[in-house]
Amino acid sequence: MPEIGKVTTDEFSMDYFKFGTGSKTLVIIPGLSIQSVMGAANTVAAEYSKIQKDFTVYVFDRRQDLPKDYSIIDMGKDTAAAIKSLGLQDVAIFGASQGGMIAMVIAIYFPELVKKLVLGSTSSHIKEEQSKVLENWIELAKKKDAYSLYQNFAKEIYPPNVYEEYKDYFSDISKSVTTVDLERFVILASAIIGFDISKDLKKIKCPTLAIGVYEDAVLDSDATMEIAENLDYRPDFKLFMYIGYGHAAFDTAPDYRDRLYSFLME
Repeated sequence: MPEIGKVTTDEFSMDYFKFGTGSKTLVIIPGLSIQSVMGAANTVAAEYSKIQKDFTVYVFDRRQDLPKDYSIIDMGKDTAAAIKSLGLQDVAIFGASQGGMIAMVIAIYFPELVKKLVLGSTSSHIKEEQSKVLENWIELAKKKDAYSLYQNFAKEIYPPNVYEEYKDYFSDISKSVTTVDLERFVILASAIIGFDISKDLKKIKCPTLAIGVYEDAVLDSDATMEIAENLDYRPDFKLFMYIGYGHAAFDTAPDYRDRLYSFLME
């Protein structure tokens, strides 16, 4: 069973959960979600069961009491502060989607913390054409239309067959969305618009694996390719592109966690 915890500093509180008994440390920073990742602690632990003998895994939520103008840079600095507060060091970080953006910020601003970096379906530079899906989600959240938001969110991040199989589930879970959930979502999603850390990518010093998807309907495969173009001069950079699994390949590709594990154990 995952252990639920909370980091409290002078400036913020941040929930996290941990599992595994390994001597190595893996930090997972999940992507943008409509509801907190804390409710999925058991599911996440089960999905990463293979690595639990080698790693102790920490999964961080976003901070509580979000400032209205909360940037990705701010998220990275807060998550780094949480990592330091727990006394963690030489950590491997896996960041998915927005979590990958946060992970890049940590690797750039706090290189002493990061031993290895895995970036899943993410972007270092959100261009105007990559903002359309996000802007639609933000408008639905502002309208307090949790049903449409969940349906559109799932339709964009999953392949059609996965969405069709689970759309009734998304309908049911949307009924549990609160006004606070939607307000947090607007702040977190808005932070992605205009994010650009591409000029600092060469400051990443640790071995890095970027995993993208050719049919990424949210951020586009070009986002992963731009990261690769900035880092592929280094022999310790690796790139893998999936076909057919959608933006959330980290949830849908059956060998994703095996690929992650193999890189982390190298």
